[in-house]
Amino acid sequence: MTAASSPGPAYPRVATLRTPEDLRAHLGRIHARLGFDDELQSGSSSPLGRPLDVEGVRVGNRFCILPMEGWDGTRDGHPSELTERRWRNFGRSGAKLIWGGEAVAVRPEARANPNQLQINPGTQKALAGLRETLVAAHRERFGRDADADLYVGLQLTHSGRWARPHVKDRPEPLVGYAHPVLDRRFPGGVRLLSDDELDRLVDDFVRAARLAHEAGFRFVDFKHCHGYLGHELLSARGRAGRYGGDFENRTRFLRGVIDAIRAAVPALGIAVRLSIFDTVPFRKDASGRGVAEVSAEGYESAFGLLAGEDFDSALGDARALLRVLEEKGVRWICTSAGSPYYNPHVQRPALFPPSDGYTPPEDPLCGVARQIEATARLKADFPRLVFVGSGYSYLQEWLPRVGQHAVARGHTDLVGLGRMVLSYPDMPADVLEGKALRRKAICRTFSDCTSGPRLGLVSGCFPLDPFYVKHPDAERLREAKAALA
Repeated sequence: MTAASSPGPAYPRVATLRTPEDLRAHLGRIHARLGFDDELQSGSSSPLGRPLDVEGVRVGNRFCILPMEGWDGTRDGHPSELTERRWRNFGRSGAKLIWGGEAVAVRPEARANPNQLQINPGTQKALAGLRETLVAAHRERFGRDADADLYVGLQLTHSGRWARPHVKDRPEPLVGYAHPVLDRRFPGGVRLLSDDELDRLVDDFVRAARLAHEAGFRFVDFKHCHGYLGHELLSARGRAGRYGGDFENRTRFLRGVIDAIRAAVPALGIAVRLSIFDTVPFRKDASGRGVAEVSAEGYESAFGLLAGEDFDSALGDARALLRVLEEKGVRWICTSAGSPYYNPHVQRPALFPPSDGYTPPEDPLCGVARQIEATARLKADFPRLVFVGSGYSYLQEWLPRVGQHAVARGHTDLVGLGRMVLSYPDMPADVLEGKALRRKAICRTFSDCTSGPRLGLVSGCFPLDPFYVKHPDAERLREAKAALA
């Protein structure tokens, strides 16, 4: 599978690929290997409707709600009415695995924005209420005992380099090492976290995990993706001290947090969302198109550097880490790739870039196919691990058929939904109930759910969710985008 060679944004919209023949022909033109089923099954006979049983945990179907970073909490880290509405939608979606629902910061300075949720003794009750809101919505939609096979966790995060805890447009980067490219994006400088600070941060994650368990969450996701602190430390080859250099040191933080949570909260499940490969950072060129900022040759600041389409080499780092996780009894893995901050076309394929993004340098279907293939390769290598795949939203109408194909063939265990659930929270239920998809609700990757927060507005689907179409921030977003244009 190779990237499309088109120099501009003139890729066909997925909505115009109406038949299986249309999609196959287009995938052939762009040399993307992406399997799908011509017919969609429903109910318990569908691969997507089959329950999954793992070490005493039952997940009732193969749909998962992925964690997203909210911009609509309060300044002290509590959920707002908008946050509760989003979690209510997660509950009524029909998905049986809720992978965190939200990225929740373990310290105030760890927030990626001033309105991100935090977990501490003061917010614990509100976070417990958020989970209860989700479960109640699930029961209301699917029956009184429907939550018996619902598995709900919380994602714990430290935003590291991408922290903006106080003012939306003022970065306060706390980095794992001096990055030869990304440091230049912070004119005010970056602050390197010391070994002692990372030692103390292990304790913060353990306290957060204990609070999450007491609040009713059955597992926590220890976030290692998208350039945030955990992910960055995995590539800290040039860092001195206990947390940098060789593989053992670069995984010390991950291993330390897992061991400490196991000791302190043995009944709590642990999961890891991982960027399984990365690329060099990209930037916008004069035409607005994304281009590589540096050459991949000699670049050492990536965990799993993908140069061309050499998957075997790129996935070597992920394989080494998955071996560590498997040895430690971590079974639940959610795959992602790259970062929304420096190569969003790799991490979150979209036809329309966010306000601070670039036109994709390839047909976004190439990015989807790449993530699905990489996950399939790792699933084949680690059959005992439970994998949740990402990158499916750009598939739009084809998402259920691609997901069904991937699950039926063992390429992934569950299909993760991120942006799609903001515009169309009922998609899992509609698919499993055999209903026709509501085309007007399908995410078209307009990227307003990213542009809004990047401009300091709330989280939501402004083009397609009737609630957000009428929200005051919708007009502010239109004005801001017009000014940028």
